[in-house]
Amino acid sequence: MNTLLHMLSWLFAIILAPLLSGVINRTKALYGGRKGQPLFQAYYDLFKLLNKGAVYSQTTSWIFRAAPIISLSVVLTALLLIPIMGYRSVLSFRGDFIFLAYILGLMRFVTVLAALDTGSAFEGMGASREMQFSLLAEPIFLICLAVLAAGTGQLDLSGMIQSLWSASSPQTNAATFLLTGALIIVLLTENARIPVDDPATHLELTMIHEVMILDHGGIDLAFIEYASALKLWLFSALSIGIALPLRTGNPYMDFIIGIGGIFLTAVIIGIIESTMARLRLLRLPQMMIAAAALSLTAFIWVT
Repeated sequence: MNTLLHMLSWLFAIILAPLLSGVINRTKALYGGRKGQPLFQAYYDLFKLLNKGAVYSQTTSWIFRAAPIISLSVVLTALLLIPIMGYRSVLSFRGDFIFLAYILGLMRFVTVLAALDTGSAFEGMGASREMQFSLLAEPIFLICLAVLAAGTGQLDLSGMIQSLWSASSPQTNAATFLLTGALIIVLLTENARIPVDDPATHLELTMIHEVMILDHGGIDLAFIEYASALKLWLFSALSIGIALPLRTGNPYMDFIIGIGGIFLTAVIIGIIESTMARLRLLRLPQMMIAAAALSLTAFIWVT
């Protein structure tokens, strides 16, 4: 039964990840009094891109061609490490949370390399901004995982989330509320969402993630967009596994609650994007410092 749930969690991520953007857009449309895009618009866009060929500039090398495939492969591997609602992930081993942080860093690294490989100063600007925010977000993410390891005494993600809210101390359970706030900020930063970045913008001076993929098209752009959807699913699943204390004891019921929690995260993102504006670049480090303060306070609390 557990093996079936392990594989189902991975397959559900592969199938349903693009639906998260549809939920976010429909939530924003509801707030704006609009009908909005179709719920499955992301699937239509992906299928359309998959049927198109890719065009490569003469200034690019094999790095530009390989980056979309590597990014998609990396995030598919990372999803194997993410448990759903406390049940063990497909791939679990001691120290896998460190491996997760590094493999997500590899995904960003190849995307930035591909942007620089184009020789465009515009894409280089976006790559510079991306690295600036990753310099702030990645340590916070590692501290959050370290808090879970210190509070639960486990060295694998599945063990951490499995012990959370059941075998962990009251201090650790209280610290998860601080971690949830920090992880939401990390989620918005890592996935280029408002208030960090606006995925729908086309203004040259405000683009961060979008500017790095301007030269990609066709099947390469489909791989990048799909990898981004899977990355959003990954962070949503991790956040809801930490923040939601509900455990029924029925594996299938907990699994359904976990999937519902992931889509609830998408609704929350839609509400945030409907009620906030994109922050100025100079304000973003202040937001990241607030997230760092939350994660460090949680670490001090549990230790």
